[in-house]
Amino acid sequence: MHLQEFLPDEATGTPQQLMVLLHGAGGHPDDLGPLVITLRQYWPAAAIVVPEAPQPFDADDADPESRQWFSGRAMREQDLAARVADALPPLVAEIRQTQQRLGVTGAQTALIGLDQGAIMALEASARDHALAGRVVAFSGRFATLPQHAAPATTLHLLHGGADPVIEVRHAQAAFARLKEIDADATLDIAWEAGHELDADLLACAIDLLQSYVPQRLWREALSARF
Repeated sequence: MHLQEFLPDEATGTPQQLMVLLHGAGGHPDDLGPLVITLRQYWPAAAIVVPEAPQPFDADDADPESRQWFSGRAMREQDLAARVADALPPLVAEIRQTQQRLGVTGAQTALIGLDQGAIMALEASARDHALAGRVVAFSGRFATLPQHAAPATTLHLLHGGADPVIEVRHAQAAFARLKEIDADATLDIAWEAGHELDADLLACAIDLLQSYVPQRLWREALSARF
């Protein structure tokens, strides 16, 4: 799997975090260049990798450089889970190999996805509970609502209320299920935003990554004996 990689400056030392950015259907790693620049401003000690989805985008008149994680052509709701399941193993393997190569753990890893990339991030964390400490999903959804919580993962769902591609109801249903299974999750909706990386939602995601304390840390603190 091809990927773009951005490492900390030599003066910063070895990576303290790993951020994996997953583009959407019809996208390309180059599209996330501005997001890479923004994240590096806030996390200069992080390694940022941007994998290229393995399939050419199969929409009519698609740009030959555009990619997809799985085909959306002639897809019914019941087809989504199988297509995502087929696409997941190479991505999970690539993330694991990158973690090992850079010397970072799952707890130090954040998966940040948009559109299909958000679906892949959510489903990867559901498949491998130790893969990432954080998942940030913009304009995405679960292929199948999870049955069990990933105890070491915090999920941040960010969605446009006017999204015509993946309707906001999917984010609301996911958040409701995550609360039912006692998962650590947040939901933020920009009601005027569509299917996009909205500036307000991006600012919200940065704030969450900087300041949100995972529930497991609160529980550990509350259970500690003095």
